[in-house]
Amino acid sequence: MVLTTALTACQKPATEQTDAQIDSANNVDINIVSPDWGNAATLTAMGYPPIATGDIRVWDRWVGTPKLPASTIDLGIRYQPNAELIAQLPVDMVVDNFFYEHARSLYGDVPAESVMFAAKGDTATLADYTQPTRQLGKLIDDPKLAEDYIAKSRKDINLASARLQQRYPNIKKFAVVQFADANNMRMYVANSLFQPALTQMQKELVVLGKGNSFGFVPIRMGDLAQLDDDVCLLIIDPLSPITRAEIKDSLVWERLSYGNNRCVGEMPPVWIYGGMSSLVDLANNLSTVELKGGSAS
Repeated sequence: MVLTTALTACQKPATEQTDAQIDSANNVDINIVSPDWGNAATLTAMGYPPIATGDIRVWDRWVGTPKLPASTIDLGIRYQPNAELIAQLPVDMVVDNFFYEHARSLYGDVPAESVMFAAKGDTATLADYTQPTRQLGKLIDDPKLAEDYIAKSRKDINLASARLQQRYPNIKKFAVVQFADANNMRMYVANSLFQPALTQMQKELVVLGKGNSFGFVPIRMGDLAQLDDDVCLLIIDPLSPITRAEIKDSLVWERLSYGNNRCVGEMPPVWIYGGMSSLVDLANNLSTVELKGGSAS
């Protein structure tokens, strides 16, 4: 079968900052550096971008939106930032989490604060994302900015939910995967950001087993046969051209009949380990995704 029609990413509505907002956000009293993309993206979406973050060269590939201001400095590899560059930056505060604590010594005496967007239990909730956002608001000494952003995010998610319901009223259940290669993938489960996003959109996240602390369970392509026919499969980019071609030629994929008897859609990148901004991005992506097959037809 032909896969390209079933796996088609499309543009999404995203809340973009104006140049004036970006310029204003750069004139901040507290110069924050955050190697963590979840914090960097949420701060940027709030209108208070960090002066530096890591791996900017692949930000668009893995995070997508919000766009970073052109003035944002690339720290190099997120896990191993450039020490010489850090020494030249006017850093007032580092915002990271446990994954980056090993690099805190590079910042000298600069205070570091840990902010983590993650499920506190087996099932992620919206509070797991709103509470860290409020924590960021306190760190930048502007709690109102955080509250306003949370309120706007809720509104954006509700609008996205209404768009999705209008476009695909018969689709109630989704399974979410990301391909590692043509036969192996991650299925995102209840302790991932997909759970609160779909819950807010009044949809059900269907999973095959309990995931790890990173919010996914590894599965093989053949495992997708366990999903009921009314479950729509969402494939999260990036998907390499080689993997895409191998999936297209797979007999297993052909027999699964995604794009024909079963519903499937491909979504633009969203930072899986992101914060409130990732929830909004995911909701917007889902509201405009092109679904094919099954109840979507």
